[in-house]
Amino acid sequence: MTDQTYPALATANRNTSPTNASVKTQRLANQIMLFAIALVVTIVFAFPIYFMVSSSFKAENEVLASPVHIIPEDFQGIAQFQKAFETVPLGRYFFNSFLTAGIDVVVTVFFSALAGFGFAKYDFRGRRIFFFFILTTMTIPFQVLLVPLFIEVRSFGWDDSYAGLIVPGIMNAFGVFMMRQFAYGIPDELMDAARIDGASEFRIFWRIVFPLLAPASASLSIIIFLWSWNNFLWPLIVIKNQDLAPIQVGITAFTQAHSAEPQWAVAMAVSTLATLPVAFLFIFFQRYFIEGMTMGGVKG
Repeated sequence: MTDQTYPALATANRNTSPTNASVKTQRLANQIMLFAIALVVTIVFAFPIYFMVSSSFKAENEVLASPVHIIPEDFQGIAQFQKAFETVPLGRYFFNSFLTAGIDVVVTVFFSALAGFGFAKYDFRGRRIFFFFILTTMTIPFQVLLVPLFIEVRSFGWDDSYAGLIVPGIMNAFGVFMMRQFAYGIPDELMDAARIDGASEFRIFWRIVFPLLAPASASLSIIIFLWSWNNFLWPLIVIKNQDLAPIQVGITAFTQAHSAEPQWAVAMAVSTLATLPVAFLFIFFQRYFIEGMTMGGVKG
């Protein structure tokens, strides 16, 4: 079969071939443009992290040098990290941060799942009003609650203690909202079958509902860990004893304005170490985090 035999087909081929080529060219141009935009955005977001890490290997006079030294000229190796451990009880700071974040994650995820399950699956008087009240607390800036919260904690005798550091952060309105949205997607038939078998309501939650909330629990765990690990203002207010201070407050020991000679390079080294747990957490659990975020769109 030749184009001479079917002139109409030959004409169609000549008309469509340039069109296909132009479409492919346009697609390639769009991909290159999107890649360039993604590259620029990545560089903008990654540069502060790179500057922090590179500054931890610089000499002290290089950190604030002008123009900025992108690459350390006087490479210090791990000297700044060693100085950090020699200057302050850095291990103690990390222990306090891990303890606070760990307790916050476990308690917040459990009670948020329990409350979210209750709001999603039980019909009781005032349910919508109570849930609306919980949501409104998300709109109040923490700075507004700082003074009354400190007075309340101090009246309990919890100031300058682990209790004062941990207890105010173990319940979270966002966690209740997130778990409620996930719990709506759990079939009621599963719970009805468990009730027929004689299971108590708490057993239904613990053996059936909570395992099904695993993606949401993983996502919420990462979020709560980030909030707790990076919390600075509340520990700064409630903790005076340096043995109880978390790592974020401990960093200020190297950069306080009243100090005779702020150690910016050492502060960058400590900041780099403080970033590692968060980075590892997200790298290992990003699949669960993305899964939880994409599955949480069920509306009640």
